[in-house]
Amino acid sequence: MDFSIKALAAGDREAWEPLWQGYLTFYESSLAEEVSHTTFRRLVTPGSDPYGAAAVGEGGRFLGIVHWLFHATTWAVAPNCYLQDLYVVPEARGRGIGQALINHVYEAADAKGAAEVYWHTQEFNATARRLYDRIGRLTPFIQYRR
Repeated sequence: MDFSIKALAAGDREAWEPLWQGYLTFYESSLAEEVSHTTFRRLVTPGSDPYGAAAVGEGGRFLGIVHWLFHATTWAVAPNCYLQDLYVVPEARGRGIGQALINHVYEAADAKGAAEVYWHTQEFNATARRLYDRIGRLTPFIQYRR
């Protein structure tokens, strides 16, 4: 499958939205339209967090999306890079799109001099975890939330 990776642009909302909603559905979540609208606006504002990219296939069809942000850390001088959202449409999975999107984030992190790139997934996400186990390092951290 041929695809390319591109930065999200203001005119991509219609192509981005179904993947964003698919991602939220996969994680059994929903957000108010105001949150999705604000998220997309932030993703396409040049030079500000968060950043977004898409894997684009034949005919300009979005096959996957990734969002990431940089933040200061008390453990390094350089910022950390948090890969917050990654989604590939079900019919395009297993074709290297997820890895290409992660590699795109790695390149952005390297360009910014990030100390590390990290992400979370849910325990039940076995398909994605097979990829993550190949290209990342599983840590023993447990997440808590308020």
